[in-house]
Amino acid sequence: MILISVLFYCYIICILALVFGFNNVKEFKSKTIENKIAFSVVIPFRNEAKNLPNLLESISQLTYSNELVEFIFVDDNSSDNSVEIINSYSENRSDITIIKNQRTSNSPKKDAISTAIKNAKNSWIITTDADCVLPKKWLKTVDAFIQQNNCNMVVAPVSYKSNSTFLEQFQWLDFMSLQATTIGSFGLKIAFLSNGANFIYKKDIFKKVNGFENNNTIASGDDVFLLEKFLNFDKRKVTYLKSRDAMVTTFPVNSVSELIHQRVRWASKTANYNLLIGKIIGLLVLVGNAIIAILPILLFFKLLPVETFISFFLIKLFSDYILLERMSILENKKIDFITYLKSSILYPYFTLFIFIKSFSSKYKWKKRTFKK
Repeated sequence: MILISVLFYCYIICILALVFGFNNVKEFKSKTIENKIAFSVVIPFRNEAKNLPNLLESISQLTYSNELVEFIFVDDNSSDNSVEIINSYSENRSDITIIKNQRTSNSPKKDAISTAIKNAKNSWIITTDADCVLPKKWLKTVDAFIQQNNCNMVVAPVSYKSNSTFLEQFQWLDFMSLQATTIGSFGLKIAFLSNGANFIYKKDIFKKVNGFENNNTIASGDDVFLLEKFLNFDKRKVTYLKSRDAMVTTFPVNSVSELIHQRVRWASKTANYNLLIGKIIGLLVLVGNAIIAILPILLFFKLLPVETFISFFLIKLFSDYILLERMSILENKKIDFITYLKSSILYPYFTLFIFIKSFSSKYKWKKRTFKK
């Protein structure tokens, strides 16, 4: 029981440290300045006919100089009418192009990004996803941030657009924990997470670090592995843009099966992280949730006092809530505490299930099956 207590409180200290780190990253307030940075926005897609109209509409609403941005859509062998939708939208726009993905590895998305970068004419690359919606001030905020900060890479926030169903709220809470951890790690100067749906970096540095070379056998991870390379190149110039105006919105999946495949895909790349701190924090999160998951078993066999069980659960419940609340304030959303309570009971078992499944299972992504 002493070992369990020590490990549990190591988890709590980790969460509170991330809260401190989150608060340490100042929210960026952009000033009205002249647009200067030229961006190439890279958007890989495969069978996204349902989502592309929302993305294209948000592109049309962007408040940025058209001559300073190009949008490169990379078609990864779509079989629906995605290409037709983009072509119809871009008939009178010279800033939107569609190219075919040039597959060279086991990672279609990394190949798509590499293909686009070869064709990109601007010095700054931004990657996002076809199922995202972009805020109006997105590029203006990124531009202002880069002008005011000497950086090679910018990690920016992503949020879920969710309704009141428990499945979507569960995903939103889980995703918020990842976003809050990302910001917290930057505030502690131990960055190890990023998100390819809102990822900005210099094209010349991408080429200097040889892009996705040495990790393109892993289907996902176009974000974190590139982050590692930029950190190794010059960690002082890898920054976080904490701003609601730069926050890209995406959508949760529609079924438990899709959620499992998605989370297994995310978890499967963890073992290949080179950043030790990422592995340590990941292990602490796993251990913290595992302890909460086994407490009812210990209680059932009378190996644990009821008071200890209640205190552990409540300490974790409120520690996690403090971190999540910081992210919800940034997103300007409210956490429903009853939904959060239900999710907190389920989440430890979900975490353990995904961890075990990530070692022994294949996963599906865009109707393709990938091995771990």
